[in-house]
Amino acid sequence: MPTIQTERLLLSELTPEDAAFILELLTEPSFLANIGDRGVRDLDTAVGYIQDGPVQSYARHGYGLWRVNLRDSGEAIGLCGLLKRDTLPDPDLGYAFLPRHWSRGYAVEAGAAALDYGLKTLALPRVLAITNPDNLASIKVLSRLGLGFQRMIRIGDNDLRLFSTDTAAIDVPADSRATESSDA
Repeated sequence: MPTIQTERLLLSELTPEDAAFILELLTEPSFLANIGDRGVRDLDTAVGYIQDGPVQSYARHGYGLWRVNLRDSGEAIGLCGLLKRDTLPDPDLGYAFLPRHWSRGYAVEAGAAALDYGLKTLALPRVLAITNPDNLASIKVLSRLGLGFQRMIRIGDNDLRLFSTDTAAIDVPADSRATESSDA
């Protein structure tokens, strides 16, 4: 995948050299509360997360979570990209940013670039998104990106809001007990 450039951001594939950044992001209390514990505890497990999740997803699907950097400084500020979960029929948009970079429009800017890549370059018929029902900031981002709320679904033990880029019916059981793929 080529690096995606926006006005302020660069989205590119993660590599094992991103382990320190991944360790910081995935151990943030906000990440743990809104996305979940991915078992990252040190640099070695961060490298494992990168290799077993995003890197495998790039090879298998041609997309995955991408590192988001500020164009001006090169600082890594978050993740954004497309995931293919066993529990959803279509790829879904995922994103997470370090709290010090919240409320600056980066999630919308990166999300728009990821959606554009998925819908136009990869010609995906639609992109989904899921979020915790009480994650109002994420719901606002998805709304600004033009994704519409479809319905509540259950994945594992979590009740989630399901969003989509289109309004066609989505064949996802209201209660899906399958486990998430390791791409997340």
